[in-house]
Amino acid sequence: MRVVIAGGHGQIALRLEKLLAANGDTAVGIVRNVDHAADLRDVSAEPAVLDLETATLDEVAVVLEGADAAVFAAGAGPGSGTARKETVDRGAAVLFADAAERAGVSRFVQISSMGAAGPIDEAAVGEVFAAYLRAKAAAEEDLRKRELDWTILRPGRLTNDPGTGLVHLAESVPRADVTRDDVAAVIAELLTEDGTSASNRRVLELTGGNTPIEEAVSRV
Repeated sequence: MRVVIAGGHGQIALRLEKLLAANGDTAVGIVRNVDHAADLRDVSAEPAVLDLETATLDEVAVVLEGADAAVFAAGAGPGSGTARKETVDRGAAVLFADAAERAGVSRFVQISSMGAAGPIDEAAVGEVFAAYLRAKAAAEEDLRKRELDWTILRPGRLTNDPGTGLVHLAESVPRADVTRDDVAAVIAELLTEDGTSASNRRVLELTGGNTPIEEAVSRV
């Protein structure tokens, strides 16, 4: 496969790119900082330098042409304010989906977040995180209206612990942690033919669990 990943220098994206390369697939990571290109090449991914906050629809569609799948893994990051939650976590996601439609790329995986389904208690989580969750919810709502073969994946709290290969994946799961290794491995499995069939037009929540990843994907 040829898979284009928005947010190609993110922690999940780099792990996913490495897994895809190991499987013989081609990963193209969209990055806005040219200095990050070398890190993508280190995991055998192809960098595409493009800022999704300022790029045009045509510019993004060109990167997606000929791809078999698109993965939205971009995010404004924990150090950003409320404005960039809107321009990246929502705006860039909508632009990337628009570009996938224009380029004829039907398979689309979007990384969201547990809590995006609401209700959102801003007093409890803070203004910035509430803005993040609202942006993710808006991006989900936009994607669900499209005719793409989409999957929305909502991981629990992310950790950098080594992956276990064991997860809990379903339409609704109790809140818990999940490693970035395992999130990347689940996405790689969702992109396979069987994973696409299992998860087409589904919203799935993901945490660490007791089920091997391949089995967890086949169960859904």
